[in-house]
Amino acid sequence: MSKPTDVRPIAAALYFLPITTRMPLKIGPEATTEVTCARVKLTMADARGRTAEGWGETPLNVQWVWPGALSYETRHEVLKRFCVQLVEAWTWFAASGHPVEIGHAFLERELPRLLEQTNAGLGPGAEPMPWLAALACCSAFDLALHDAFGVLHDVPTYRTYTDEFMNADLAHYLAPAEGADVSFLGKFPAEFLVPNPPDTLPAWHLVGDKDPLDESELTRAEPDDGYPVLLRDWIRRDGLKCLKVQLRGDDVWDYARLVKVGRVAVEEEVDWLTADFNCAVREPSYVIDVLDRLLWEFPRLYGMILYVEQPFPYELEANPIDVHGVSARKPLLMDESAHDWHLVKLGRPLGWSGVVLKTCTTQTGALLSLCWAKAHGMTLMVQDLINPMLAQVPHALLAAHAGTIMGVESNAMQFAPGASRPESAVHPGLYRRRDGTLDLSTISGPGFGYRVDAIRRELPEPAASRNRGPNPMSDTQKIWLILWRRALKSRKPRDPFEVAEVVPDVAEVLKISDKAAERLVRGLLKELERLPDGKQFFRLEGDAVVPLPEFADVHQDPQSELAAYPYEL
Repeated sequence: MSKPTDVRPIAAALYFLPITTRMPLKIGPEATTEVTCARVKLTMADARGRTAEGWGETPLNVQWVWPGALSYETRHEVLKRFCVQLVEAWTWFAASGHPVEIGHAFLERELPRLLEQTNAGLGPGAEPMPWLAALACCSAFDLALHDAFGVLHDVPTYRTYTDEFMNADLAHYLAPAEGADVSFLGKFPAEFLVPNPPDTLPAWHLVGDKDPLDESELTRAEPDDGYPVLLRDWIRRDGLKCLKVQLRGDDVWDYARLVKVGRVAVEEEVDWLTADFNCAVREPSYVIDVLDRLLWEFPRLYGMILYVEQPFPYELEANPIDVHGVSARKPLLMDESAHDWHLVKLGRPLGWSGVVLKTCTTQTGALLSLCWAKAHGMTLMVQDLINPMLAQVPHALLAAHAGTIMGVESNAMQFAPGASRPESAVHPGLYRRRDGTLDLSTISGPGFGYRVDAIRRELPEPAASRNRGPNPMSDTQKIWLILWRRALKSRKPRDPFEVAEVVPDVAEVLKISDKAAERLVRGLLKELERLPDGKQFFRLEGDAVVPLPEFADVHQDPQSELAAYPYEL
């Protein structure tokens, strides 16, 4: 059953905000020196025609989401073009409900189609854009969806993850691990969130593998901009208590780096370390040897390591490595793999202890992974991808509500401190670490509590925008769009498909039974037969839907879906 609080997208606008990092940040084999942030304004409407705008922002960190042989600029441009495509797709997406329901439907149905379409357009033999990159592009829209819902109903977004607002419980999305005493029936995300989230969080500082630890490592090319360069200066300036050490997968270098950072940490009274191997390791014995040697030679440093992050390739399906030997020594958290609860489920029996959540792989996906992991007793962490400007707000909120092993990683103030000046004037505690913590107390109001109206940032002209107006779509229009989108998935625009293929989508969108959905689909197709030739678009032949020549003529036109819809049947 639908609820009066249900919403649907009706407009979207996309802005690109480029930033330059003051220091290079190594991610895998590549270093980041510039990042484009995709900022999205998404407008939602309810059944009464009331509307609200929501905001989302994500750094398009090319090296993290798309490691590959193509040049940075080639990959960067593909990501930006994909974001532009998403403006159209989100504006016309035929789904209504709660943000988790709409976001999940988009991730299951629309995003795979768009990614397949994009990769096909890159040409035969071209390096394909990965799913992780598609998620990062989509996340700004998904965040804006969750924000707009809270704004429309005048409540903070995290108070909407209950049965008061959601139509379906978690059993609609999640399945427990085999043999686990876990059920998601009748449960909603709010049950897995911290009921009274803290206003302050311990902040983790990233010690990048290119960051100088002392004067002997200076290259004389470091910036002279008033911000620290050396690790000790950062610790003293920000009162840091938690350091994340970035490693390379080179055993000699990794061990020496851990020891050197650890010694600085002890001298400066830092409490915690974590080791991030950046997917550079193939054998668990590598990590075990590093940890065991540290335990034997520097037991205090070993005790300071709170957890180990993603040493192994994140494609778990292709690399089902048994990691129990590592997780027996320290909690072992998956990072890039944690965007999908199915992968978390796959990793648990392999020995992974927990997951790293990131808003840059969608708020919807992070919530579902969070709920699955917590229900199965797994550890949580929230980590960064250089989240400046608006991106920092939902990032910090996710950590506060998740109940992490220890605070949140926050490194935008290290690598791009000047990028967030307008936002820091409103939320100073989010963009400057004091006493080793972030202060979230200025976040207030509905949605994510950005307080956008108080932030004096001038945005560039939109890179793309679409608006289909606040008028509610009829059920017939929704069915029409579902037929159209299914026809687009075929290899050829005239390929028929079964009525049964669209029934589940119609049932989900309209919140009706499969039987009722099939009846409505067949009814619409029968009505189309009354229209003149050239205006019918689809024909029903037995149990098959057959696209007609007029569909083949206009199917690639992104404006054509509702423009072609015969409103007066």
